[in-house]
Amino acid sequence: MTLSRLVLKELLYRKLSLALALASVAVAVGCLVAQLTVLRAHDARTEEIIRAKQEETEAEMARLEDETRKIMKKLGFNLLILPKDQKLEDLYAEDYASKYMPEEYATRLAEAKLITMQHLLPSLRQKVKWPEQKQPAIILVGVRGQVPKLHRDPSELMFQPVPPRSMVVGYRLHDSLKLKVGGRVTLLGGEFTVSKLHEERGDKDDITVWINLDEAQRLLKAAGLIPEERVINEILALKCQCAGVGLEKVRAELAQLLPETQVVEVASRAVARAEQREAAGRAAQREIEAAQEGRDRLRAERERFAAWLVPAVALAATVWIGFLALANVRERLPEIGILRALGLRSVDIFLLFLSKAVLIGLAGALAGYFAGRVAGFLWAEAPALAQGAMGLFDAGLFAAVLLAAPVLSAVASWLPALRAAQQDPALVLRES
Repeated sequence: MTLSRLVLKELLYRKLSLALALASVAVAVGCLVAQLTVLRAHDARTEEIIRAKQEETEAEMARLEDETRKIMKKLGFNLLILPKDQKLEDLYAEDYASKYMPEEYATRLAEAKLITMQHLLPSLRQKVKWPEQKQPAIILVGVRGQVPKLHRDPSELMFQPVPPRSMVVGYRLHDSLKLKVGGRVTLLGGEFTVSKLHEERGDKDDITVWINLDEAQRLLKAAGLIPEERVINEILALKCQCAGVGLEKVRAELAQLLPETQVVEVASRAVARAEQREAAGRAAQREIEAAQEGRDRLRAERERFAAWLVPAVALAATVWIGFLALANVRERLPEIGILRALGLRSVDIFLLFLSKAVLIGLAGALAGYFAGRVAGFLWAEAPALAQGAMGLFDAGLFAAVLLAAPVLSAVASWLPALRAAQQDPALVLRES
């Protein structure tokens, strides 16, 4: 009879011993596979959570950025570019700049395509009397609309230009003078049609009149209030709310391009809104980091659990398989003596028991692998996610357990098999 037939008959004859040995190997392999499956499913779930949070944060930041852009457009410009020799205390006291700069400065800024500022609006602001309407003091603002080449779509303009021979009037003025849209008025000798009446704003805009820049320059020059026609005394702009774009960077770029100017930041509400958006971004990032830290701590706890559970189960399985093998050898001493008397060598007896252990290890590895994978998926937080991420079959892990389990089983059965191979057949038969 061949050795393979002997091994097969041995496995089929002693079913209880086979079942116990198979269960030992399967439990050891199943614990290892289940723990690794849970850890990998945890990693997959962590990546899914972090990715979802990042996508949610990016969407929220995009929404906040768009909301900030719209709010800042409503709040108005937040940068004021002035002649360098303009004293700010005089500006704040008089509500307009008393120093002037060439109008072409605005065009030069537009052509430079600076990323730190946009929506450039050159204007000429002057406090004047309105003798025709017996107003002792109004603010006259000449505007030409935003500088070309920066914003080609008129619907995106923050300030629509005032057409020639037209006038836009603040609330206090048109309310007290009973002005109507379409009415004709005279200002510093010039004839204008009222094109728009502002609602009450509660600031100096309520006593302001806006007209076309060219006409304002001509009227103020004729009145002797400005040195020449093609001048302005301010450029309004909107600072780009981009990462790393602060006032110092704006000033640095402006100093290189227009060294004869200065810039101040206004509209604190807009600045506060931008800071709120940045704070929201930092809070969202901290939330992502906290989620990552929490998942890492949970994984570390599971790793510590697996670090003692798997070796303990493997050791117990090894001892149990060795005990079963030793009991099998003692029970079968008469059979071993007969086999030796029939001509089987010691090495054949040794290989018989060792081959049986290897086959039990292979069978137990197969059963334990699939049982462990299923148990791991059920134990994991998101079975469907884990299966989708890894699948039921993991080639690397499968190959590892198919190699390790038979080796473990063979090591556990080594000494009992060696004892069986060293039995003296004459002595065994005489004692039995």
